Amino acid sequence: MNIAVLISGGVDSALVVHQLCEQGMKPDLHYIKIGMQGDDSSCTAEEDIELCQSVARRYGLSLEVTDLQQEYWDRVVGYVVDRIRRGLTPNPDVMCNRLIKFGAFEERVGRHYDLVATGHYATRVERDGLVWLGTAADPVKDQTDFLAQLSYEQLSHTIFPIGHLMKEEVRRLALEARLAPARRKDSQGICFLGKIDYNELLRRLLGEQEGKVIDIETGRVIGHHRGYWFHTIGQRKGLGLGGGPWFVVKKNIRKNIVFVARGWDTQLQYGHDFRLADLHFITASPWAESPHDAPIQFKVRHVDHFMPGFISRDEEGRWSIHSPQPIQGIAPGQFGCIYDSEARICLGSGEIAL
Repeated sequence: MNIAVLISGGVDSALVVHQLCEQGMKPDLHYIKIGMQGDDSSCTAEEDIELCQSVARRYGLSLEVTDLQQEYWDRVVGYVVDRIRRGLTPNPDVMCNRLIKFGAFEERVGRHYDLVATGHYATRVERDGLVWLGTAADPVKDQTDFLAQLSYEQLSHTIFPIGHLMKEEVRRLALEARLAPARRKDSQGICFLGKIDYNELLRRLLGEQEGKVIDIETGRVIGHHRGYWFHTIGQRKGLGLGGGPWFVVKKNIRKNIVFVARGWDTQLQYGHDFRLADLHFITASPWAESPHDAPIQFKVRHVDHFMPGFISRDEEGRWSIHSPQPIQGIAPGQFGCIYDSEARICLGSGEIAL
């Protein structure tokens, strides 16, 4: 088959190349260059490309660098700014996958191949003549929540060769194969921002504006912040407040106020219900009619566990999730990711509504 591999310079995609070549395939390698526009010092592209070239030479494969910086700026950064200005907490990683890795790249390059392989921790499940997004063997590394906005066409054109492996197995196999990135640490932070952290990105895009931090239980001003856009519901670290722990529980966008509450036990941090502004199904809805309290598993952030709950759709088409367990830090703008009741299939996701 005519296969492309999205290679990043990390151990996961390097092992994908190794496995495909071990199976007798000769894939073309593609590195997507995405970073902050006009700031070469912000990304690790040079180091990434050197490692990708090493893997390509090892197996006698071609390597092409595709520059999608403008597309990243227009689509992903534009999305981030729009959501923040509306008081929401965006998820750039989800949209980078949908709009760039599986979007712009597919439009420009990927469509010329039979399949595109990536190093994501996910699986491809074929059932009843359809393709479904399956969860990875490693629950800690599972990335289906980052892939839950993919279209059916995007998923059908993609394979995940390492999704059945635990992370330690990936490292071991890469070391045994003497792959150049075998000992490289996993990247952290927002997709493709390189050495720029998320707050630095927000500072460049939106600047700073001092505002009050208020204890929501007493109404007292207990500190100041540099802009509500630097803070998200459920946040604990980075508040600079004494006598905590303190958690962000609410924001007043118009007045630039951040409200906090103290302690793990405060009920203001938790909820049992949230509504989705929309719900995107990757393959198909498993419910022939509008469900009422259908059992599911779900996530509201990138964590290593699933939560049990129930999904319903009212007569006006609005989707809502209820969990018997308290949900910490429900942040509007983040994605509620929906799984079947056994957490084996990722059905899709929707943006959490205000």
